Amino acid sequence: MTTRVATFPLRLPVSLKTEVEKLSKLDGSSMNQFLVVAAAEKIAAMQTERFFAERRERADDAAFLRILNREGGEEPRSEDAWNEGKAPFTR
Repeated sequence: MTTRVATFPLRLPVSLKTEVEKLSKLDGSSMNQFLVVAAAEKIAAMQTERFFAERRERADDAAFLRILNREGGEEPRSEDAWNEGKAPFTR
């Protein structure tokens, strides 16, 4: 499968272009690939933010509080219990 691409001239301030050149070299990629990945990361971050904002709008706060404050449940299993004096997530 071939990915379709579009080209366009990109004007960068000299200082930004210099940094992209340095960082792409350190990254072992071309400037083009570096900028493509940077754009993809920015798009992903913005889409994630929008996703969670939309989820928040659909949230039922009353239902959340009912679940959070309900009686019952189980005690933590021994492997899940907090051990005093022992840092969490260590073995």
